[in-house]
Amino acid sequence: MHHMLNIAVRAARSAGSVIARGFENRDELNIEQKGINDFVTKIDKEAEATIIDKIQQAYPDHSFICEEGGSIEKNPEFTWVIDPLDGTTNFIQGIPHFAVSIALLHKGKLDQAVVFDPIRGELFAASKGGGAQLNGYRIRTSKTKDLSGTILATAFPFRDRARYDEAIGQFGRIFAKAGDVRRSGSAALDLAYVAAGRYDGYWEKGLRSWDMAAGELLVKESGGLITDYAGNNDPLYAELKAPGSSNGIVAGGPRVVQNIVKELKG
Repeated sequence: MHHMLNIAVRAARSAGSVIARGFENRDELNIEQKGINDFVTKIDKEAEATIIDKIQQAYPDHSFICEEGGSIEKNPEFTWVIDPLDGTTNFIQGIPHFAVSIALLHKGKLDQAVVFDPIRGELFAASKGGGAQLNGYRIRTSKTKDLSGTILATAFPFRDRARYDEAIGQFGRIFAKAGDVRRSGSAALDLAYVAAGRYDGYWEKGLRSWDMAAGELLVKESGGLITDYAGNNDPLYAELKAPGSSNGIVAGGPRVVQNIVKELKG
């Protein structure tokens, strides 16, 4: 295992322990509302602090982009992109589907990735050029080509109701041709499941860099394709360049992605 990936795994597992303990004591969460349908708990913050501490012990000069704490700008060559608890609403509600997401950018390019589900004990990991694994075993995206019979995943614009009609129209066109569609509440796990072939494809708009970074590398290293809603490559880098401006993300096997993009365009 790459030494930086090993550090990311240790950090993810340590944060997972914080989250698992918090999940057993949800009456003590101290829930705060950041925006419309957007929540944060003390566990999000504790998990993020744990991740940063573990990484800084090994790499004190690295930079960070974090969901809760913002940016820590040091050495721009190495930047860690962190979502300490992706699926906070599930966590608050007692739904056991959420994950730690950690990615490393080297000179602006995805290099290492970890998505850890602390409830199921599933650790998805990838290194650039080294493939993707689930608990140490190689994973691959689905080989499905047509949308017929596919199991897809998505999300709805619960924070941006102005996009409601557009999103429902896109959903309807894709759902009419797919086998079924899931909405899980964790983008990191949706992308990890695509990488593992559990979902044939996934699309969502409104993600930030910490939501998609680790999952994007997992999908790419498992043989999948990542585009935005227009079919352009590398939506993560567009988001990093202009935060909040991402034109969505589509993930899956190449043919499935092409078919989803076609339906998104209408």
